This record gives sequence, C-alpha cells and structure tokens, in this order.
Amino acid sequence: MFGLGMQELIIILVIVLVLFGATRLPEIGKGIGQAIRNFRKGMSEPDEIDVTPKKESKKEKIEKKEEAEKKEGE
Repeated sequence: MFGLGMQELIIILVIVLVLFGATRLPEIGKGIGQAIRNFRKGMSEPDEIDVTPKKESKKEKIEKKEEAEKKEGE
C-alpha cells in the first residue's frame, strides 16, 4: 500500500547524505543496526523472573505463628 520504490529510497538517501555528510553515514548505519539487533534480542529473550518478596497475608502470618508455637511446644 505505502511501499517505498527505488526513487523514494534514492531521494531519502540523498537527503540523509546532505544533512549528515558522508563521514557520519557509517556511524548512523552502525547505530541503527545495533538498535535493531538489540530490539530483536529483547523480543526473543524470555521475561526476567520477578524475585521481589511478596507481602504475607494475615492468614499466612497467623499460620506461621501457629507453626512456630507448635515447634516450641515440642
């Protein structure tokens, strides 16, 4: 639908060349390549495991307290 043809790509390349100069084009290309690589890597890696401790409910606190009292009584 909105595909870029060869003429559009050449026009964009000329504009980029005029704006940034020929010496900076390799740096820009390298930066874009690294960004794409990091994005793909981030999308393919599994989510990190959440290791933050969860808050105990009142019921869990009471159960732990009862278990501790049973162990003391033994």
